[in-house]
Amino acid sequence: MFTAATAGRDATARILAVRLGAMGDIIHALPAVATLKQNFPQAELWWAVEPKWAALLEGNPFVDRILLVDRSWQGLAGTLSRLRAQRFEWAVDFQGLVKSALVASVARTERIFGFHRSQVRERPAALFYSTQVHARSAHVVDRNLELAAATGASTIVHAFPIPPGRPEGELPEGAFVLANPLAGWAAKQWPLEYYGALARLLRRHWGLPLVVNGPPEAKPVLEQIPESWVHVSGLPGLLDATRRAAAVVGIDSGPIHLAAALGKPGVAIFGPTDPARNGPYGDSVTVLRAAEAKTCYQRGRREDDSMRAVAPETVFEALAARLAVRSQSAGSGS
Repeated sequence: MFTAATAGRDATARILAVRLGAMGDIIHALPAVATLKQNFPQAELWWAVEPKWAALLEGNPFVDRILLVDRSWQGLAGTLSRLRAQRFEWAVDFQGLVKSALVASVARTERIFGFHRSQVRERPAALFYSTQVHARSAHVVDRNLELAAATGASTIVHAFPIPPGRPEGELPEGAFVLANPLAGWAAKQWPLEYYGALARLLRRHWGLPLVVNGPPEAKPVLEQIPESWVHVSGLPGLLDATRRAAAVVGIDSGPIHLAAALGKPGVAIFGPTDPARNGPYGDSVTVLRAAEAKTCYQRGRREDDSMRAVAPETVFEALAARLAVRSQSAGSGS
């Protein structure tokens, strides 16, 4: 059996990490996968991911092979066929879905590590695991690290290798603040009209444009935000724009986790989801959440009232404070 004791001398061993999507969840799994590779350097580490998110793993020094998993069941059948042709010592399912557990189980692996049945999104997924880990940490990043540690990985690596991306569309020539207004479900979104108010404050006080980013199909929605610069792009363009931004404003969605992974200064507005569990990791982003906000992961079709309770002026002030801290750090040379 493949263990930490044999990893250093077994160059034929393979490890399968499964985190199919989405953006923020993949980013939250990066340190755990880096930890696996760091502790088992001679093993070939594969990451199973949906094609839509594969750009997040480009050039990752801790990932040897990327296995694309088509979202459709027909595509999944082809992926499973390719997996059967390989031999993995063990797999780690960071996702906790029946589909992700199925990918891990077909990999002809001796062991599958996954979260405890009380902590997975779909309880039947835990039936596939030979080892269930009951994570004690609050944040998802730290929970994933606990799961990696259960494999025998003793050296924890807090690494977020993010690819550079590439320019897509037009961006302002000078400094700008980047915002990503849309989320997978509307309850997590900040009202669109608030971005217009924030854009006016940024222009009036700092002379900075507010760039609102989204995929091409979101352009009609983004164009409703007054006094903003609309930037539509795919994932590579978002990576590039985030790196170029002076600061970011976000909600509980993938782009704010990307910004946090890059150490960008910014502000995140939270409402129905718990920032202690799902918030931006690290200390570069200030989290704002109304006192009356209640944690609820039900997918509402409109903005949660707690999101509307966070005023544009509050976000502007928090952003000013965050940029002031960054400016002082740069001035001191630290």
